[in-house]
Amino acid sequence: MPKFILAAAAHLIANAVGLMLANILLGGFSINLLGIVVATLVFTVVSMILLPILRKVSEKKAPQLLGGLSLIVIFVGLWITSILVDGMTIDGLVAHAGATVLVWIGSMIAGILVPKYLITGLNTPKK
Repeated sequence: MPKFILAAAAHLIANAVGLMLANILLGGFSINLLGIVVATLVFTVVSMILLPILRKVSEKKAPQLLGGLSLIVIFVGLWITSILVDGMTIDGLVAHAGATVLVWIGSMIAGILVPKYLITGLNTPKK
């Protein structure tokens, strides 16, 4: 399987884990079953578009933002996704900030574990 497909699959899984984590742990964040699928797709696409744009702007205009760029992308990505997806709601700024941190943590952990255990498991030769 091409690496970009595996990378996209890992990204989708990691984002789905992050969104589900926020849904489970955060009172002001809710997402329904169909919403999780649509929101994961929308959020992943929005994030993949925003990250290179914000990285390029940050490098030139505000290099101090580079460290928190993922959090900024997740914050904006969640906001755009909540506007576009009917099955996802974020109630207030505190819930939005909490969801940003939880999605970041969940995505980061899944982003490390999924490629390591799932994708390398798919690529190991059968004996």
